[in-house]
Amino acid sequence: MKLITAIIQEDKLDEVREALTAAETGRITVTRVDGHGRQENTEIYRGQVVVPNLIPKVELKIGVNEEFIDITIDAILKAARHGPEGKVGDGKIFITPLEECIRIRTGERGGEAI
Repeated sequence: MKLITAIIQEDKLDEVREALTAAETGRITVTRVDGHGRQENTEIYRGQVVVPNLIPKVELKIGVNEEFIDITIDAILKAARHGPEGKVGDGKIFITPLEECIRIRTGERGGEAI
């Protein structure tokens, strides 16, 4: 099992959700976050360098079994990218091991709980 965390631009949320649903990976958690990466939009104001503002983003967390890792990643990549080449700020995907998953309602554990 893996935990896929994707940070994407807000305007791509609906497209990514639809792509994940089409890929049969509809179980997601969405959180509104702020941050910045390579967006080097620093400005000089009255001789001082102004630190970039934090940019609103959306963080998705998706627990998947091994057979859905690549399917989920491909769906996010295709839907979250702006245009064929993409653009700075389109986001990131992080994949981490998911040690355990437990469904609270039934007590099921592991891949069946996802």
